[in-house]
Amino acid sequence: MGINGVSHVQYGHASGVEQTQSPARQAQSTVSFGELLSGRARESLNFSKHAAKRLDERGIQLDSSLLGDLEHAVEQARQKGAKDVAVIGRQGVFIVNVPNNIVVTTMSQDDTDKKIFTNIDSAVLM
Repeated sequence: MGINGVSHVQYGHASGVEQTQSPARQAQSTVSFGELLSGRARESLNFSKHAAKRLDERGIQLDSSLLGDLEHAVEQARQKGAKDVAVIGRQGVFIVNVPNNIVVTTMSQDDTDKKIFTNIDSAVLM
């Protein structure tokens, strides 16, 4: 049972069932209790089913470095009041709903041939 979104979960073989973490959870760093109370700690970015499918279809490799860069870019946009941001980097473009911390869709550089993005209020270059 958790309090304010914080719960105790054990990973391993103790229950006979192996549990694994998503790449986003594996890349998440340790957060202090003070950060949780102050609201400075944010959950790792989540990926919608659509975005996860696009990552796979477009061959975009999500590693801890890219995830960290994305989270940093989203945090910068959040501090400026962004709601829907296009995070643009070498790996592609990630459209993120900032208040919900969700990557809505992704595009590779090859998919950006029209060079038009709609329904965003901000852009961050990575």
